[in-house]
Formats: sequence, C-alpha cells, structure tokens
Amino acid sequence: MADDYLVRIGKLIRDARQHRGWTQTQLAEALGTSQSAVNRIERGNQNISLEMIARIGEALDSEIVSLGYAGPMHLRVVGGRRLSGSIDVKTSKNACVALLCASLLNSGRTVLRRVARIEEVYRLLEVLNSIGVRTRWINDGVDLEIVPPAELNLAAIDADAARRTRSIIMFLGPLLHRMDRFMLPYAGGCDLGTRTVEPHMIALRRFGLEIAATEGQYHAVVDRAVAPDRPIVLTERGDTVTENALLAAARHDGITVIRNASSNYMVQDLCFFLEALGVKVDGIGTTTLTVHGVPAIDVDVDYSPSEDPVEAMSLVAAAVVTESQLTVRRVPIEFLEIELAVLEEMGLDHDRTPEYFADNGRTRLVDLTVRPSKLEAPIDKIHPMPFPGLNIDNVPFFAAIAAVAQGKTLIHDWVYDNRAIYLTDLNRLGGRLQLLDPHRVLVEGPTRWRAAEMMCPPALRPAVVVLLAMMAAEGMSVLRNVYVINRGYEDLAERLNSIGAQIEIFRDI
Repeated sequence: MADDYLVRIGKLIRDARQHRGWTQTQLAEALGTSQSAVNRIERGNQNISLEMIARIGEALDSEIVSLGYAGPMHLRVVGGRRLSGSIDVKTSKNACVALLCASLLNSGRTVLRRVARIEEVYRLLEVLNSIGVRTRWINDGVDLEIVPPAELNLAAIDADAARRTRSIIMFLGPLLHRMDRFMLPYAGGCDLGTRTVEPHMIALRRFGLEIAATEGQYHAVVDRAVAPDRPIVLTERGDTVTENALLAAARHDGITVIRNASSNYMVQDLCFFLEALGVKVDGIGTTTLTVHGVPAIDVDVDYSPSEDPVEAMSLVAAAVVTESQLTVRRVPIEFLEIELAVLEEMGLDHDRTPEYFADNGRTRLVDLTVRPSKLEAPIDKIHPMPFPGLNIDNVPFFAAIAAVAQGKTLIHDWVYDNRAIYLTDLNRLGGRLQLLDPHRVLVEGPTRWRAAEMMCPPALRPAVVVLLAMMAAEGMSVLRNVYVINRGYEDLAERLNSIGAQIEIFRDI
C-alpha cells in the first residue's frame, strides 16, 4: 500500500512539474537536491516526507497532497461513448457575475433567478458577504436573494476570494457612488496572459475615479466635482469595460453616452437589469449606449438572467467531437449565429426549433439538435470578433471541432496572449496541433483520440476542450485539478453523465 501511494504521489509531482514547464533538473535546483533524486521521487522509488511534499508543492505552485480539507477535484473519464437525449443550457456565468456586482447599486432587495452555482459566483458571494451584504439561496437553492447594508465595510473584505476572480474589477463602477475613498485587491481569474485594466481606468476617470495600484491593492479616490461632459469613448470594446462604464453611469445624475460599447450577451443582460432598477438605457444591442442615470436606487427587483451561449457552444462541441446526436435546449441563438454558420459551412447536420423568449422576456432562444456529421476544415481561418462576430470564448471549442474535421484549420486567437498555447494540450490526446506563434495554431484532422492523464490547463475554455477530447478518446483519461472548470460550469460532469458520458469525480489522498 505504501508503495502504491509513493507511485501516485510521484505521478502527481511529475504532472505538476510538466505543467509548469520545468525539467527534473530545474525542480531539483529549486529543492536543493539532485536530478536523480527527483527522478526517483517521480517513479515512486523514493521515500518522501510531508515536509518535502510541501516544499515541492510550493516550488511548483501546485497542491500535491491536501491535509485537513478537501483536496483538488479531479475527473476520471471513460471515453469513446456516444451522447444522446437532451440537455438544458444553464444561465450565463458572465451575466450572473455582472448582476452580482450591479446589485451594489441597489439599496433594496435583489432576487436573481436560476443563478449559476459556480466557483466564480461563490467567490463573489464571499466578497459581498465579507463587506456586509446579506445573501441567501432561496426556493430550494435555485434563486439568490441579495440585501445590502446601509454602509459597506470594505475594511473587512475577503482579499483571498477577491484575488481569485477578475470580476472584482466590476466593483469599481458601483463603489464610486458609495464612498469617496476605498481599496480593492488586484483582480485575478484565468491565466490568459497580460490583460491591462487601463481601459477601465480611462472610462471611470470620467466619473471622477482615480486609482493608484500599490502593494496588491487598487487605491481609489473619487472627485465628486468630475462628471462626463461629452460621450465616453471606450478604448477597448470589452465586455467588462462596458459593464463597468454602465455601472458607473447608472447612478450618475444625468445622461451618459458610451461609444464603442460591447453589445455582447452579458452586457445586454446587465442593461435589462438596469432597466428593472429604473435606469433607462437606449441602444441596447448596439455599440452606442445612452444611459439615463438616477442618483439613488432603492427598489425590490426580481430578475432572470438569460442562458449562456458559451455553455451552449460547449455542449454543441461535445456532440460534434463524440459524433453524437444531441438536443441542446434553451440556446440563445442571437449569440451563436456566426458559430453555427461556420459549422454549417464545415458540414454540420443540425436543425433548430422556432424561436421563443428567455425568462427575461428579451433574449431569443431555440432548441438545437446536432447529428453526427462528416466535417471538412473551413476555407477561412477561425478568429473571434466583438459581437455580432464569433464569440471570443467560443474560439477554443473550434480547436476540438477542427481536430475531427478533414483538413487543416487555422485558428487565430488574437485577443489573449497565451490561450492558443493551452490548446496544444490536445496533442497529448492524439491531436495534431502546431503552434505557429502565441496567438495562432494550425489544427490538422481527422484525429484518432487516445486516452491520457494530464493536468487541467489554467484557462477555463481550453480546460473544457481537453475534457471534451477525453470524452471522445477510447479508454480511461484523468484530468487533474479542475477548479478552473468549476469556475464557469455548474455540475458539468454530472450533467454530461446524464446524456451518456462516463465521468467520475475524485480527490487525492
């Protein structure tokens, strides 16, 4: 039994080292030992103390063995199974986190229906609770009630939770209306390379917000004499940048025009929510938004965020990669039309129902049935564009789809510095992906997938892409430390199992 544990620990250390991109020699240098000792440890041929395990975990920035609390979650996948039946799309992760931030605008009670129960939401709830906001799950844990205090206690903020979510940056817009000075921890989230917050600063500066970043904190000071005197032109048509500008404009006593705004799904849901708060927003769905702000908001509001188009794309990709017939219900079609047009050109066999409205009464949904198809690589490259172009978050799924198509597909993920690199993890599962530079990858198909054991990529969508490939690969695969998937998907393994997958959740020692 002891030898078996040593082998398991050795494999964990090896996977963590390889995911870090280190050689055995580099790890040995960090530990002050020899390469041969590291080799023996990874093969399970070396007795190892808890102290050494802790040192290795610290050097690799990886949880090797957890003591006293539940360790990292892993997935064991038996692949090569066909999916069947139907599955509903959950509410939008990105809309839900924006609405949680927007609830700080309201002095009244906010109820959000069918909130995604994901790690990103949990982190924001931990932050909200720490500063005095009361939250509770109601209606058998389906809906979320939010009641703010008269005064927020930012001095008590849960900094660890805040640093684990990039969404914390969207507290800036609401908070500038509530206090003249405050501090927030640096924003975190997915490891997707350098993502500057300067576009946020440029937009919010027009509302009198000045920020200095020191010692892991944003130090914010608000000048009440400053207000927008002309349209705000966003230097980046980003979703969170647009949302922050909207949140700042919502309680500005006057009219604010925001140009070069994102019109993506989560921005539209935020606009619909602001209208429920009594804030009129003209131009929803366009790149120019006119916000008629109100200085105080104290209403009891009940709102249903719409379904998640990226989760819908995940499920479509799952059907394509596993060569299955599957019906994906409650698909927000307006935000998947380009993706489906590309898939049609590749040869996807599918049909859709007539459109109907989401529970917010505004977003258009369909039920989509996908059938096994013989796909051909697209003539043009796959690349994202701001809405209504191909969604930035849907680009990684085309890596798995292109891998099962005949021919070569060029994927140009120009938005993020290193997300394309993570897509090459598919090579460990039998894929043939060639990294041309940090933004471009050439995918050659069709692929004969093979099972493998590997660490989860540290970015949400590439991590799910790896999981989908494991579902297509004959045999048993293991995907380790899937926290990043839980950040964006609720009960994904269980839900995939309900339509024919075989995925087991387990934890280490």
